[in-house]
Amino acid sequence: MAKIGLQLYSIKEISENNFFGAIKLTADSGYEGIEFAGYFGTSAKELKKVLNDTGLEACGSHTGFEPLENDFSKTVEYNLEIGNKYIIVPWIPEEMRNTAYSWERTAEKMNRMNDRLKKHGIKFGYHNHAFEFQKFNGIFGYDILAANTDSDILLEIDTYWVEYSGESALEYVKKYKDRLDLIHIKDMDDNKANTEIGAGNMDFPAIIAAASETDWFIVEQEAYSIPMEQSIKISCNYLKGIVK
Repeated sequence: MAKIGLQLYSIKEISENNFFGAIKLTADSGYEGIEFAGYFGTSAKELKKVLNDTGLEACGSHTGFEPLENDFSKTVEYNLEIGNKYIIVPWIPEEMRNTAYSWERTAEKMNRMNDRLKKHGIKFGYHNHAFEFQKFNGIFGYDILAANTDSDILLEIDTYWVEYSGESALEYVKKYKDRLDLIHIKDMDDNKANTEIGAGNMDFPAIIAAASETDWFIVEQEAYSIPMEQSIKISCNYLKGIVK
């Protein structure tokens, strides 16, 4: 059965001031795992102890190309020590995505990094925003990337950004369901604002049902109209009602 995690960027203000407190809050809010967006100078040994103490699993790490390329061994060692088997690139600069050719070159770069990481038992992937849904020669950059990357490279679809771009998150989940070990579950209201899961206009029961190969549904929220501590709990409770 799939599990429910929280992208810790959702409570970044808390994490920056009290990293371990943010981890405890995640556990207390009902989540089973954490996807990291930085470690705030914490050693892998310390972090693993906190994860064990709270009963949480590491369900991913958003890591840019720079640490992967410049500190590959250190990055791999850290992730293995905390029990994380997913490394996801969360962003690429414009020069890696401004033409069809640049998307193809980016795909080649990802394939090379994937070859290196999977030798250590780590799965590699990419998290989208909205810029991937610009067309080049009639094809979205996202689809160029998907077509030119190895099939074992994960596509961590972010439902909010797909819908924000004007495309259907449900259709993209159906299209790439075999590559969706992780999905970012993020809702959108009628004003295109990020909101709690279940409070917006996305059909998450259908999205969850279509994501039959997914291991982790990961909540991410970037804007709040209520206290974030309350918000992340609402989202978790909603997901627990539809993730079977």
